[in-house]
Parts: sequence; C-alpha cells; structure tokens
Amino acid sequence: MDGVVTDTTAVHSRAWKQMFDSYLRRRATALAVPFVEFDAERDYRAFVDGRPRYEGVATFLNSRGISLSRGVPSDSSQIETVCGLGNLKNEIFNSLIKSEGVATFESTVSLIRQLLQEGVKIGLATSSFNAAGILQRSGADKLFESVVDGAVAASRKLKGKPEPDVFVAAAADLGVPASRAIVIEDAVPGVQAGAKGGFALVIGIARDGKLHELLRIGADIAVRDLSETSLEQIEQLVQEKRARAG
Repeated sequence: MDGVVTDTTAVHSRAWKQMFDSYLRRRATALAVPFVEFDAERDYRAFVDGRPRYEGVATFLNSRGISLSRGVPSDSSQIETVCGLGNLKNEIFNSLIKSEGVATFESTVSLIRQLLQEGVKIGLATSSFNAAGILQRSGADKLFESVVDGAVAASRKLKGKPEPDVFVAAAADLGVPASRAIVIEDAVPGVQAGAKGGFALVIGIARDGKLHELLRIGADIAVRDLSETSLEQIEQLVQEKRARAG
C-alpha cells in the first residue's frame, strides 16, 4: 500500500522521525550521552520501511544498541516499551494523515483498473494496521478484492515481511496460488518477501532511483514508477520467467 498505491511513505518517515527523535533526546538527556537523530531516509529505509510496526521499532533500536521490553499492543503511547513507542508513532501518523489527507499514485491506480478490466484479481498486502482508513481516505478502497493488513496478519499469526506470508495469504484469499500471482513492492523487505514466495513475477518500485538494489535482492524488474511499464510488458516478463524455469 504505502509507496505503491498511496503516496504515504514520506508521511510515515516523518512520523517515525518525530517519534524516535523525541525518544532519543529524552534518553540522551537521562543518560548524559550524545543525541544522534533518526535519519529519515537512511534509517527509515534500512530498519523500518515495509516491516510490521513493532518490528520496525525493535529493529531500529537494536541498530543503536538499545534494548527495551516489548510490552503489549495495548500499551499507552506514553509507556517506554517497543509497543508503546510503536503506538506513539501511529498516533503521530494518523494525526498527519487527518490534517493532510492521502494521495494515490495515478500510474498504479491506472494499472489496477486495466488489470480489473482484463479480469485479473487484485489483492492488497500491507504491514499497516491503518489500511482500511487510509484506503477509504484515498478513494482506493474499492479496488481490492482481498486485503491482508497488519490486523489480519496478527489474527492469522502470519509472519511479517521479509517473510512471504502476507503475500501468499492475499493470493490465497483470491483463490490464486503464488506461482500465478505478481507482487509489486517498493520496500526492501517486501521485495525480499516476494522473491522468497515463489511468485510469478516481482516488480520493484524504486522511487528513490535505486533500481539496482531492488534487482539485487530479488526483483525481476525495477522501475521508478509503474508508468515505466505496461500490461503487455508485464505479461511478456511472466512468460519469459516461466520459460526460463522450464
């Protein structure tokens, strides 16, 4: 969803930065250690982007040598636990979305509509627990026949990206095996998940221009935006991959 369908990646990054910088400043003051801010590009992409929220918190903190109790999902956003920090980030994100709205990538919506006209089933797999509200605000909620979001993944005990569970589940909900489904992702863990899952094709979207990185970790094709490809090219790539696989 984020970065592929909805133009919310930058909003997520800002929310993560605001939350982490606030926590890191408090910690630096309390322990009399230097404050090193959260890098909204490097840290976000390496440790947070595409991961389930609490896993993103834990992964980033681990990169700084910080260990916190995980807590529980019901923790207040004022509690210093992994879940508490994750819930604070969520509050900040929802506040930003409420004030700024949600935009979609027209090239993605256009491709989805073309696929739907061809009778192709479309599902959404996302780590977000906010999918329903975001899709409704963006007007994209009617485009997907199945949605496997953070809440669904938790209830089904699905592993988060970079494991392929959420994509496999979304395809299964459509009645389609992974071998006949295409994954479109922009986050590194998402591309890795698609590559692990045995899908017919993995398309990486590198809006930052780092196409080689997504190709290196398993994308079959990488583009800066879906306007750079077409339904005909995607069909050809699927056929070529199947032919190579024998």
